[in-house]
Amino acid sequence: MGRATLQTIADRVGVSRATASNAFSRPDQLSASLRATILAAAEELGYTGPDPTARMLARGTTGAVGVLLPESLRHAFTDEVLTAFLGAVADALAPTGLALTLLPPSGAGDAAPARDVPMDGALVCSCEPGSPPVDRLVRRGIPLVLVDQPAAADAAVVHVDDRQGARRAAQHLLDLGHRSVGVLTVGVDDGPRLLTPARAKDAVTGHVARERLRGWLDVLRPAGVRMTVAGQSRAYEDASPAARLLLDVEDPPTAVLCFSDAMAADLVRTAGQLGIRIPTDLSVVGFDDSPLARRLQPALTTVRQDVDAKGRAAAAALQSAIEQSRAGRPGPVPQVVLPAELVVRGTTTPPARSA
Repeated sequence: MGRATLQTIADRVGVSRATASNAFSRPDQLSASLRATILAAAEELGYTGPDPTARMLARGTTGAVGVLLPESLRHAFTDEVLTAFLGAVADALAPTGLALTLLPPSGAGDAAPARDVPMDGALVCSCEPGSPPVDRLVRRGIPLVLVDQPAAADAAVVHVDDRQGARRAAQHLLDLGHRSVGVLTVGVDDGPRLLTPARAKDAVTGHVARERLRGWLDVLRPAGVRMTVAGQSRAYEDASPAARLLLDVEDPPTAVLCFSDAMAADLVRTAGQLGIRIPTDLSVVGFDDSPLARRLQPALTTVRQDVDAKGRAAAAALQSAIEQSRAGRPGPVPQVVLPAELVVRGTTTPPARSA
């Protein structure tokens, strides 16, 4: 018996060659039962699927979409928020047959993943506009969707209303009576270091970090709150050194607003080492509502972003952009802004002492 082909499979099942091909390359075009029948016949006949390179050349597509990350790929497997986002994207794209390819911000030697890896489109996550990897993707002319970045006229954008979420967190502390508040944030060169609120506005880089800082300042500065800002370079670094700058002082704040739940967890641990009780001596608010927030004891007051909805919205926007590109018909460029809601748990309470 000769080598099985798509036509062999089609003849066995009694469908057209195009239908048999869809079982491998366009599964969303078939019912689940018909696809299962075709794949079972292929396995029986020893057919492993179309040659990927030949299929790519014939269709002019790769069947893959890139996800450009701002940090090393390790964080895609260790950060619970990013992992949940990628899972939602993968689930949303699964029916289309598109696979995810994770792209680090840079490669080794002459390698440039954003330049060299075949892909039909890409999600650009929290990367600074104009950075080399983003520029490489733009020059390639492939469909792009920006995630957690500023609005852009020529690309779809999906992000959370970080500024409004930060306002709600700050207002919660204000309503509890806190008048001495620390901020633990990221995007500060040469961190960890302390900053005044005025200097922090100019020193903090990165869209998400800037928006959250602006939201906190929107509420706290008009109220005359005494503020101290501690910043570090990257979100994935241990925040304990920056937390110690806020807490290991003669007159520490009575509450701290944190860029993320992970940083809040580092701050809570540092507070314990210094003999500071949560929330009796210090109230703490995180951001993201990751699983970590619920594991902390006491459970963390935080700002919830719907990571699953963000992933599904990003996948839908990218799929639409790819389809429009293939059809040669530019369509509307969506700007999706998702809400951020305060979740009050056990790490916030009125201050035991006045500021």
